[in-house]
Amino acid sequence: MTYFTSWDEFAKAAERLHSANPEKCRFVTKYNHTKGVLVLKLTDDVVCLQYSTNQLQDVKKLEKLSSTLLRTIVTQ
Repeated sequence: MTYFTSWDEFAKAAERLHSANPEKCRFVTKYNHTKGVLVLKLTDDVVCLQYSTNQLQDVKKLEKLSSTLLRTIVTQ
């Protein structure tokens, strides 16, 4: 499992992984309320990408990444 420290690196890697095998990719978001941590995970059962944050501004970035991934799913 790979934890990314930079949002830009995670987003680029997630888009590459999703475009390589869109039918097997899963995107999971998990929020731990007690710690205030949001964990994002994208996997295709071979490669697992993870990003963890406690910043509110990253939620907007998550929204943008989700809409990009959904747009590519719909157009295929």
